[in-house]
This record gives sequence, C-alpha cells and structure tokens, in this order.
Amino acid sequence: MRYWLCITNRDNWKVIKEKNVWGVPKRHRNTIARVKPGDRLIIYVKQERKDKQILEPKIVGIFEVVGEPYTDSTKIFKSPPHLNETYPLRVRIKPVKLGELEFKPLIPKLSFITNKKRWSGHLMGKAMREIPEEDYRLIEGLL
Repeated sequence: MRYWLCITNRDNWKVIKEKNVWGVPKRHRNTIARVKPGDRLIIYVKQERKDKQILEPKIVGIFEVVGEPYTDSTKIFKSPPHLNETYPLRVRIKPVKLGELEFKPLIPKLSFITNKKRWSGHLMGKAMREIPEEDYRLIEGLL
C-alpha cells in the first residue's frame, strides 16, 4: 500500500467529495500509473486568495483507491483558464475519513518535507506525491 498527498483547490475538492474521483493532468501520467487499489489518498487543499482574504492550506480528507487508473476527459474539474485541463487521468475513490486539519502546524512533524522553511517547494508543480507511512499515520491520527 502506498500513501499519497493529492494537491487540489477548493473548487475541485467539492468535485472530489461529490463524485468520489481523483484526476490529474496528462503530464502526471507516470505518477498516477503507480497508484493501485487499496492505496490511500490524503487530499490537501492549497492556500488560496479569495477577495482580500487568505485561505490557509488544509488537509480535508483521506480516501481509499477502489479501482485502477483510467482515462475520462469529461469536464468535471475546474482548471485555470490558460491551461483548459480536464484532468483526464483518474481513479475512483471512497472516503475513509473527512475533516479539516490546518497544514502549516504539521510541517515541523512531516518527514517528507526536508526543507521546513521552503516547504511549499515539496508540493509545487505536483498533482500528487508519495509520502512515507509515518507521515500518513500522523495525519490520519490528527484528522
């Protein structure tokens, strides 16, 4: 079993929760190809700005993968207009645990984040990344 941190925004978090599906752009084909049924996905909602307010990054749920990766270009996810992505590489998932957990206080405790000062570099440009079991257990226990 592998553990994944899946990076999304608030709009797509609603889609993930409603449709029980996780999707990534084609450029992340090699990453999602490693995802297998039984793997756990931790959904991380990144920091966003809404009007003048900063919405802090959070962990919002843990899901179990229930099928092999597949391709579906149906437009269900929101994409930045300049990219016009459909996130066609997808996996079916089911909720294991839902809740909200502030991310920044976790940074000192997470082993996959080696540079604690520039922690966002560990997530930037990624749709998802594998994390160690110990980090998964910490997050699961706090959620």
